[in-house]
Amino acid sequence: MIKKALYALILAAIVTAGSYAMHQRGWLERVEFTTWNWRVQVRAAPGVATEDIKLIMVDEESLQWAAEELRIPWPWPREIYSAILQFASRGGARAVAFDVLFLDHSLRAAEDDQLLGEAIRNGPPFAAAVFLGDPGGQFTEWPSHVPDHALRVRGFDQWAEGRALREMVMERAAFPIPDVATNAVIMGDVKGVPDPDSIIRRVHLFRQFDGRAIPALGLSAYMAAQSPDRRRLPELRMEEGSIRVGRRRIPIDEEGRSILRYRGPPGTHQRFQAGQIIRDEIRIQNGERPLISPIEFNNKYVLLGFSAPGLLDLRPTPISNVTPGVEVHATMLDNFLSNDFVRLLPDRWALISTFILALLATFSALLSNKAWRSAVVFVAFLPLPGLIGFYLYAFSIWWPIVLQSLAISLGLVGGVLVNYALEGRQKAFIKGAFKHYLSPAVIEQIMRDPDQLKLGGERRNLTIFFSDLAGFSALSEKLEPQALTQLLNDYLSDMTDIVLAEGGTLDKYEGDAIIAFWNAPLDQPDHAVRAVRTALRCQRKLAERRDEFKQRTGVELHMRIGVNTGDVVVGNMGSRERFDYTVLGDAANLASRLEGANKFFGTSTMIAESTWSALNGELIGRLIGSITVVGRKTPVKVYEVLGFAGESLTVPVESFEQAIELCLQGDWKSALAEFSQWTDDPLAQRYAKKCQALLNAPSETWDGIWNLTEK
Repeated sequence: MIKKALYALILAAIVTAGSYAMHQRGWLERVEFTTWNWRVQVRAAPGVATEDIKLIMVDEESLQWAAEELRIPWPWPREIYSAILQFASRGGARAVAFDVLFLDHSLRAAEDDQLLGEAIRNGPPFAAAVFLGDPGGQFTEWPSHVPDHALRVRGFDQWAEGRALREMVMERAAFPIPDVATNAVIMGDVKGVPDPDSIIRRVHLFRQFDGRAIPALGLSAYMAAQSPDRRRLPELRMEEGSIRVGRRRIPIDEEGRSILRYRGPPGTHQRFQAGQIIRDEIRIQNGERPLISPIEFNNKYVLLGFSAPGLLDLRPTPISNVTPGVEVHATMLDNFLSNDFVRLLPDRWALISTFILALLATFSALLSNKAWRSAVVFVAFLPLPGLIGFYLYAFSIWWPIVLQSLAISLGLVGGVLVNYALEGRQKAFIKGAFKHYLSPAVIEQIMRDPDQLKLGGERRNLTIFFSDLAGFSALSEKLEPQALTQLLNDYLSDMTDIVLAEGGTLDKYEGDAIIAFWNAPLDQPDHAVRAVRTALRCQRKLAERRDEFKQRTGVELHMRIGVNTGDVVVGNMGSRERFDYTVLGDAANLASRLEGANKFFGTSTMIAESTWSALNGELIGRLIGSITVVGRKTPVKVYEVLGFAGESLTVPVESFEQAIELCLQGDWKSALAEFSQWTDDPLAQRYAKKCQALLNAPSETWDGIWNLTEK
């Protein structure tokens, strides 16, 4: 055990180090992304703030309505957005953010831009969209027409030191036109940076341009609501592993990104068609009742974006390949308000947990000395990282499934290989060498402790089984060697299968005889029941094939069985070069004598009183009587086994034993009358002859003990 534990420690350290190195190099990233997608798709659910965010979508129907009813083609004039802002203002929206880049002046009259600017100024706190980076970023410095909100991030320089922040510090930016920029409370970054597989899982809460921090659009909507006058924008503070926004602490990775916790498929955040909102605003202005009440937006964050395929703002996310970009911003805002951004497991904990799981898996594999046990270990450990990962998603933790799955897999394979190298060859040799001679239980014990392959034994209480075919010597003279061998192989195979199925240890074959025992090498408290059950099953198996064997041999085959329970010496006995696992002792000799005693009484299965008393009523039979056998002066009471408990019997039991009692009392005449009525019962006829002999010689007495003079 200690040796295996040491091997497990070494193997676990090696596979953990190798797997972690691959993880750090990013070689496992693509597969990990796939498992993350599965987690998101299975465990996505609305958060506490999901209902606080409403989306207005410029969809295909809205474009079609504007073109057909208002004769307004795309792109829409700025005035039409004013109607949406007015509707949101009527409802008392907490803040509004447009995922729309108003980079150029309207193609219509200048009043078009002015109307939008006035609507922004008079509406709810507004976050305007900014695009940071190439392509499209025409400014390299903060433009003069954009108010400087003076949003700075404390601790950013210290945190950024030594990091290559290619996607966080931007050199170019595209800002909206003055009418939009001067009336908005704050700018919001709308550029999404996908992972290497082009799926958006993470966002920057802010990015830097010209020394200023520009929050992501979703966070900008929150800030606009917190400080409509721009004077008290929440403070941003960078810390190791997190960003503080006011009192909220948001986890980030090494590149300053936060992992989004998607709420569900597109449409999880309540959507409204832009065309319907515009129509309802027109209805309100005309004194009509709207289909959608502005109260739907009361105290809500309202984000506008595009879902029409032709407007090219559909992004791949873990939840869908066609997620409107505004829903990514809504998810970020939702995570912020719910304070449940996903946290990466810190590197040290990822390493420690991976080592622990790899160690447990490796050690379990080393302890598994059977194929089925190894299979159980594989089935138990391989899904474990996935199950943990799916479970911890509920607690907003990104658990490294692939890293740990790889370490566990390598540990399991390594454990199996080392186990085979240490024990497999030895066990294969033992099993191959002894499978034809010893029972599987004995082989198993020897494989667990090969030192048992030495001379020696122990005294144990066993139940011993002897069987023999009646008249087999005469039969063997009649059959050709090939036919005799085939017959014997078939017969012994059937009987041996039953012996082994009942947990018996096969001692040896002696021609057609079978010697077996129970309660060694493994403890079997019910060894007597097992042995007698084996005897009954063997008799019934032979009865099933008796006609078949008769057709092959011309003779009906009958078997005699003797069973006895007692103390014997059991162990490996023989020479130093060749030995058998066998039994020695008077109890074994008596079992052999009982098998032969069946011939005298015409019975088939005889068991000693020591065995009968241990059956606990599980099998039924009848008393044969008391006998002495060759080489043994002490009489033993013996019984004939007839069936399993609950079975109906054709052979008399109670009346037969009453007849024996009459015989023991010396009432030979009455006993003879009883025994004589069972003409088909050899045992009864044996007693009848004895009673008749005693009646014919009145001077003789009998103590009820049968003294057998033949083996």
